[in-house]
Amino acid sequence: MTGERNVLKRSQLPPDVNLCDYCAAKCCHYFALPIERPKKRRDYDFIRWYLLHDRASVFVEDGTWYLLVHTVCKHLREDYRCGIYETRPQICRDYSTDDCEYDDEWAYEQYFETPEQVAEYTEAVMPLPRNVTSIRSPRPPLLPVVS
Repeated sequence: MTGERNVLKRSQLPPDVNLCDYCAAKCCHYFALPIERPKKRRDYDFIRWYLLHDRASVFVEDGTWYLLVHTVCKHLREDYRCGIYETRPQICRDYSTDDCEYDDEWAYEQYFETPEQVAEYTEAVMPLPRNVTSIRSPRPPLLPVVS
């Protein structure tokens, strides 16, 4: 699945149209779980750990932190429809196209894709312990020049 189905903006569609007929099922290509806002270095280290795993990112929206897992629902069919629509989970039943991300641009207050980004952010927002000058590994020594 390419995810390239919708070419029309929501505003260009007729009123009362079923957006799912035009959408590439963005909502079925990930899930996001709220996580506690990091307050200590240890909390940021957990976030770094999350990002050491494939297909994970972390974002902040309206002050709430989320773990975002980029993974396709195993019941999403080739036609971008639900293969278990009649027995889909309640979270899917509660989801409405009124506020869906049909043509959203995916901009978040903060977005982290790598553990290095989190380490850099941590250094910027958290004071370092007295005996530490950086949470980064020390620079390795230079290799000798061989002639």
